[in-house]
Amino acid sequence: MSLLLITGLPKLSLLDLVDILLVAYLFYELYKLIRGTAAINIFVGILAIYLIWKLVRALEMTLLSEILGQFISVGVIALIVVFQPEIRRFLLLLGTPGFIRKKPRRFMFWKINLLNENILSIDPILQACQRMSNNKTGALIVIARKNELQTFVNTGIMLDASISTPLIETVFYKNNPLHDGAMIIIDNKIRAAKCILPVSGNRNISNDLGLRHRSAIGITEQSDAITIVVSEQTGKISYCKMGQLTNDIQPAQLKNLLEEEFNDIN
Repeated sequence: MSLLLITGLPKLSLLDLVDILLVAYLFYELYKLIRGTAAINIFVGILAIYLIWKLVRALEMTLLSEILGQFISVGVIALIVVFQPEIRRFLLLLGTPGFIRKKPRRFMFWKINLLNENILSIDPILQACQRMSNNKTGALIVIARKNELQTFVNTGIMLDASISTPLIETVFYKNNPLHDGAMIIIDNKIRAAKCILPVSGNRNISNDLGLRHRSAIGITEQSDAITIVVSEQTGKISYCKMGQLTNDIQPAQLKNLLEEEFNDIN
């Protein structure tokens, strides 16, 4: 019986294996583009509706099946409209030279971190924020998590530098051309400065908050990033996560929050 079961299995050729690996690779790259954003939640919602539609069809619930079927019939168009930015970035990724070439220390889909390179250097960020707070130097720092924020990185000036207190202070010095905008930190590197962020449209935000704070809220509403804001008027430090802004926090509090978010794997 076991021999019959084994011989009854479909045969996989080398071409079939290559086909499966390529599809898996493309899905992985697509997942990297939408992870940590609202797009992944929308995708899960659409998938849930599709599964419910299959269920009601199997149960022969005619009315509900008809309603969901109409929604599914325009699902492709809805996906194109909803995921337009992600689709555009994915197509740009495919057309980029060296798309197949991966970063060092990456084997297939898994990144091997030999030197804990993604552990966030918190102390230089804290020291810079404390000094800028004392000097009332305005600053907006975005620290990426799963979502790499490439769309917003592309709006700024690439730095790709190690995190250091003097560099952060220099970028946000009021006479520096890079001070107007956000600094984005990815994988423990200052990836870019002078980046343009989406401004939150939440009407419940206090009128006392300026553009920096609204941008800090906006980027955390659209991604899983963490933002730190230093007010130019008051020198107070604020922390934002998932669209929730915490005002006037002390450096010790900020350190605890950052360690909990980024370095809790130690």
